[in-house]
Amino acid sequence: MIQSITRTDFAFPKQKNVYHGKVRDVYNIGDQLLVMVATDRISAFDVVLPRGIPYKGQVLNQIAAKFLDATSDIVPNWKIATPDPMVTVGHYCKPFPIEMIIRGYLTGSSWRTYKSGERKICGVPVPNGMKEHQSFATPIVTPTTKAEEGHDKDVSKEEIITQGLLSAEDYEKLEEYTRKLFQRGSQIAAKQGLILVDTKYEFGKINDKIYLIDEIHTPDSSRYFYAAGYKERFAKGQPQKQLSKEFVREWLMENGFQGKNEQQIPEITDDFVKSVSERYIELYEQVTGETFQRTSAKNVINRIEKNITTFLIEY
Repeated sequence: MIQSITRTDFAFPKQKNVYHGKVRDVYNIGDQLLVMVATDRISAFDVVLPRGIPYKGQVLNQIAAKFLDATSDIVPNWKIATPDPMVTVGHYCKPFPIEMIIRGYLTGSSWRTYKSGERKICGVPVPNGMKEHQSFATPIVTPTTKAEEGHDKDVSKEEIITQGLLSAEDYEKLEEYTRKLFQRGSQIAAKQGLILVDTKYEFGKINDKIYLIDEIHTPDSSRYFYAAGYKERFAKGQPQKQLSKEFVREWLMENGFQGKNEQQIPEITDDFVKSVSERYIELYEQVTGETFQRTSAKNVINRIEKNITTFLIEY
């Protein structure tokens, strides 16, 4: 198997700390810059799986960089540069404690909630009689809290404001940005024969200015359907052909794992790792319209460290 990078532990000049998230290792450089290394870790149901996926970090980082550049006219974002295929360096922002999730279709976790009988998702009413993978008349915004550990929790707009997580003014601005970003992402996806089904955005502030942070429109944060055949599959009640991490969740559920206490993660085989890697590369090529360039698998850690250090010295 090709080497995968599941953890980094660098020490850069002016480094204050490093945060190892579910997927990314984030280095705080003097409360001025963040160095975000997109590792090959993969998570599902808020649990990091025990094996990495080759090229996954490169796919995530490069897709996010492209979409940050393609949406910078809508909202300022944190990105400054991508000194390595697996690295983005950007402005240090104070993050808001919620994620803004927007859904154009009733699918995934929203469908599972709906199928259980719920007719509100994060306080947003959803009509009776909808079917799996059906489009909403207007995309719905369904925020979640950002958990330091464990599962993120659904939360309504009203709860966000009354709990003081965000001011009413900031929330309204984030929802406006979320809808505009989703519209732009949907337009770009449509040109590639894809449907942007749902996604999540994270925001932060520098002083009083709101910035888009983290990743955007990647397979970890988004779900895509192929546009060709969508209507026919929907009419027949068939599963949609999709590019997202949902197939990983489905495989885990088929093998008895949904992230619940006392459930065991099934064995992650070489064949499964290879198939997931190929799906990520497929998504990159589909969503960008470009051929994915596999970087050398030799001395990846050394390459990443050298490229980051060079950037920080020259910045």
